[in-house]
Amino acid sequence: MNIEITDIITIVGTMGGIEGIKWAIRAWVNRKTDARKEDAAADALEIDNEKTQVNWLEDRITQRDLKIDALYVELRQEQTAKLDEIHKRYEVELALKDALHDKCEHSDSDCSRRIPPRRKIAIDKKGGK
Repeated sequence: MNIEITDIITIVGTMGGIEGIKWAIRAWVNRKTDARKEDAAADALEIDNEKTQVNWLEDRITQRDLKIDALYVELRQEQTAKLDEIHKRYEVELALKDALHDKCEHSDSDCSRRIPPRRKIAIDKKGGK
């Protein structure tokens, strides 16, 4: 296999001449730098993607926190309403017990002269002084 100078010049000329040789040498010399640049570009894209995901997740967490806060407000309102209802029922129950305590089972003429037991105690204390 004899390659002559004319063959080499013809091959180099077909590849782009001197510029082709310069480009091949530059590509070979800068191959590690180019690889690092490509890795850095890929890393930057990954970081941007992760930032986008983090922002989306933060927005979702904020929305859920607002929803939870609204649910807690509603829960507290319901609890307050139930406590108010319980207090009203206890007041009615106390009034009923007072009425039962003052109840007279005698005839109407006897009940009009009757002094309820609680009032007797109050009268006795006033009279005993």
